[in-house]
Amino acid sequence: MPHVLRRILAPALLLVLPGAALAQQAPVPTTCPAATTPDADGQRDFDWEIGSWTTHLKRLKNPLSGSTTWVEYSGTSEVRPVMGGRANLVELKVEGPAGRIEGASLRLYNPQARQWSLNFASAGGGVLTPAPIGAFHKGCGEFYAQDSWEGRAILVRFVIADITPNSARFEQAFSTDGGKNWELNWIAVDTRRP
Repeated sequence: MPHVLRRILAPALLLVLPGAALAQQAPVPTTCPAATTPDADGQRDFDWEIGSWTTHLKRLKNPLSGSTTWVEYSGTSEVRPVMGGRANLVELKVEGPAGRIEGASLRLYNPQARQWSLNFASAGGGVLTPAPIGAFHKGCGEFYAQDSWEGRAILVRFVIADITPNSARFEQAFSTDGGKNWELNWIAVDTRRP
């Protein structure tokens, strides 16, 4: 009898174990330090990013579906100041096995509110998405917007963290419960190009 069990269990384990090994742990969104008010004048908050970057991006293939399948892209981001430094323009071009993403983000600073709006459009969509609005505090930028995803009202959280002169991390997460829980769906790590 033990020999028969081994003959049945061994192939069954070979089918189950690879699936367990491929299951991915959901990444945890970055948490910025709490801020009651934005830092002083933040008009120059993005000055560190002006220039050319190599971008490595991971995107959750099917957000808000319970999926843990991520797709990866590599490419470039170019950031240049506009409007005398009170705004900047980002051009993103990445590609990978899942295709190509091209987009532009116009970031505008509101000096009265001391907040930035991050206005993004992809080449595929051709329209601006609702702009996350927020500010930097202690070197971490946190921005929020209301949007919809497949007919559901959601909150969008965009975080810019781990900022150094030569690298930074960008994350986007969605919430369907008013911000109690967040599902990370976009992680980009930029490294300055020489």
